[in-house]
Amino acid sequence: MSVWEEIIGQPDAVALLRAAAAGGTAERAGSMTHAWLITGPPGSGRSNLAYAFAAALLSDSVDGDADTRAQVAARSHPDLTALVTSAMTIKIDDVRETVRRSYYAPSVSRYRVVVVEDADRMAERTSNTLLKALEEPPAETVWILCAPSETDLLPTIRSRVRSVRLRTPSVADVADLLNTRDGIDPATAEQAARLAQSHIGMARRLATDSQARERREETLRAALGVHDVSAAVLMAARLVEIAGDDAKAYTGARDEAERERVLRSLGVDPGGTIPPALRAQLRDLEADQKRRAKRGVIDGVDRILTDLLSLYRDILMTQLGRTDDTINVELLDGIRAAAAEGTPELTLHTMDAIHGARRRVEGNVAPTLALEAMLISAIR
Repeated sequence: MSVWEEIIGQPDAVALLRAAAAGGTAERAGSMTHAWLITGPPGSGRSNLAYAFAAALLSDSVDGDADTRAQVAARSHPDLTALVTSAMTIKIDDVRETVRRSYYAPSVSRYRVVVVEDADRMAERTSNTLLKALEEPPAETVWILCAPSETDLLPTIRSRVRSVRLRTPSVADVADLLNTRDGIDPATAEQAARLAQSHIGMARRLATDSQARERREETLRAALGVHDVSAAVLMAARLVEIAGDDAKAYTGARDEAERERVLRSLGVDPGGTIPPALRAQLRDLEADQKRRAKRGVIDGVDRILTDLLSLYRDILMTQLGRTDDTINVELLDGIRAAAAEGTPELTLHTMDAIHGARRRVEGNVAPTLALEAMLISAIR
């Protein structure tokens, strides 16, 4: 099995990185460089491609050997450093530690590889800490940054990396991946890929979690029923509640497993008394989990807004006489009714309001207030 097999819909990017991992070809002489930036829309597979490239660089084979693939998947390879955050921003201390580790010589591979997921979550001061490492990197260290777009990073960082741009994979490609990799039946795989708008991670979740599908459908059906201000206010509160439930379902099991793993590493039996000297470490873990939970709610609200955009996109296309590529086929009757009640101009206004709500929520405006304003503007 090749490390590249699960990278779907990105043939040009795979060809470029595969050639770089192989040391370049006659046509691509000098294609390898010390720093890369993988950009693309959410769900396009930025992180998946970054770790596939890492596995190829850390292996003797450009397709990656089985042991290296397993170690990279577990983030346990001795020459791999992964900087990941589920908080709002990447901490400067975490970047400093990652930079320090980047100067270690490889222990078993040709390279030391550093993957920075969500590099766009760095504040300017934090980015400048990373910049120093990119300016004078060790010859055996390769940095792989991931971000939605080049403009999300400082110009000084963009000038020191080689960019690889990804595109949104097709629904058919994502459905085929869910079918072959995860064993999802074709009908469910197609529905999940379509509703997720080709977002690979969200498609997998929708395909494997019936409650996630039910929460999504409840959200859109409720949005179709908003016809006055009081309904908009109630709906905003319910959407935030749904986002919180979604976040808990996604992170709850992981948080509990993480706590149990930390307790075992500290020598504390399940259900046992935690010695006072160890309680500070657990408080740090709980603080990290609270920050992750906050980010989870924000991400959940953003997913809801993305789903609402798909709904109003379907309404607009219906108003314009196009129903051949409807995303939310299961809600077609409600979409047609909403299209008949409004105009394309009003629908476009609502879609602009949804984009505005996303910007406000990302800018730390209270999600309930941002959603209330958006829903009120959507009243037909």
